[in-house]
Amino acid sequence: MRTYFLLLPLLFTIISQSAGAQAYKKQIVNNLDKKQQEYADMAMQIWQYAEVGYQEVKSSKLLQDKLRGAGFTVEAGVAGIPTAFVASYGSGKPVIGLLAEFDALPGLSQAAVTERQPVEQEGAGHACGHHLFGVASVAAAIEAKEWLARSGHSGTIRLYGTPAEEGGAGKVYMVRAGLFDDVDAVLHWHPADRNSASPTSSLANKSAKFRFYGYASHAAAAPERGRSALDAVEAMDFMANLMREHVPDKTRIHYIITKGGTAPNIVPEFAEVFYYVRHPQMSETKSIFERLVKIAEGAALGTGTRMEYEVIHGVYNLLPNEPLAQVMYHNLQYVGGVQYNEEEKAFAEKIQATFKTKQPLSSAAEIMPFKGPSRPFGSTDVGDISWLVPTAGMSAATWVPGTSAHSWQAVAAGGTTIGTKGMLVAAKTLALTAVELFNSPKVLQEAKAQLEHLRGPDFHYEALLGDRPPPLDYRK
Repeated sequence: MRTYFLLLPLLFTIISQSAGAQAYKKQIVNNLDKKQQEYADMAMQIWQYAEVGYQEVKSSKLLQDKLRGAGFTVEAGVAGIPTAFVASYGSGKPVIGLLAEFDALPGLSQAAVTERQPVEQEGAGHACGHHLFGVASVAAAIEAKEWLARSGHSGTIRLYGTPAEEGGAGKVYMVRAGLFDDVDAVLHWHPADRNSASPTSSLANKSAKFRFYGYASHAAAAPERGRSALDAVEAMDFMANLMREHVPDKTRIHYIITKGGTAPNIVPEFAEVFYYVRHPQMSETKSIFERLVKIAEGAALGTGTRMEYEVIHGVYNLLPNEPLAQVMYHNLQYVGGVQYNEEEKAFAEKIQATFKTKQPLSSAAEIMPFKGPSRPFGSTDVGDISWLVPTAGMSAATWVPGTSAHSWQAVAAGGTTIGTKGMLVAAKTLALTAVELFNSPKVLQEAKAQLEHLRGPDFHYEALLGDRPPPLDYRK
């Protein structure tokens, strides 16, 4: 009996802490539910802006204005990027960072309808859902700020406005500028066709534009006087395709010829090809890219042309962090998935009619089971952050199940309530995770320990893109 009474205070403490946790969670979820239309309107405004990388002037301003109005201190134009910003509230440790993207993709303009219908021919569109990404992260940051203000808890919530994720590597310049040096954890999310918070990796990626300079001449009357820059590009592409047989497994190499000449009867004096090199390991990506440069040099030598190349972007592979991912997963379970109403179901069924394969619509309401790091695919500039700061991410079902990113179907769903419902799932999960981390020093310690283990004791950060300035005109 005496032991029973001794345990009662501990039992009451556990119950009290659990009740307190449930109380703040309910309050955050209720707050975001009440603001759902407000944030949906913001997202749709950015969806309509559809501004590409480093040109997101209106989108960035909209998010900054919202944060300033909520009491954040905002520093704009950071890291030499006019549309990048950092918004902060609070003081001291821990510092929890949230990432907000807002750039669109070129050539994927699309109305919010179930058939291919560009709003503007060859215009941009949010085919990766970054209009939802940015707004959800801002909403989560504001809720975390409100909790800090109510509780009087020490700590800093910081929202990073990160431009040009799509091939511009905006976050890398922010990392290089030291903007994440004092951060204890970084949280992010991404639109998708499912809800998941398992730890994931990604492919390291380095890209460059290879430019060849030859001599113009009449292609019929005096071909011997010309030296074709296009021949150099084709020679490079041929040799790069031969190299595919002799690269490490899981390597990905893609290219497009961006300039091939002006007329068939003129020997091209200038030609350009744009390459991406990817691999699950940053070191392998760097090595393969160096081989590609040698190929370009050989192509120039063999065709009597001159070659220059410009690194456009380079990003590390994403380091998964299981301690943070576990916290995010449990909060995603608490929030739940996306429930379609009848109108949304009808829209989704028509979208799915354009797919070769289908997934059950009910999967939008499900939470994918937690599992270890999956095989990497795609690339993200979040990768560089994850090598310096423990980082965790999630996905929310903002698209119809079965939708591929970078498709017109993704743009269409992102312009409807299907997209904004998924956005709210992300906002709630991020906010709850941020607040939990303010109260979880042990989790932050474990997350830091895993990061140090994965990157090794001798790690020294060097950006894959070198010391080049941000390519502010890469989409022009």
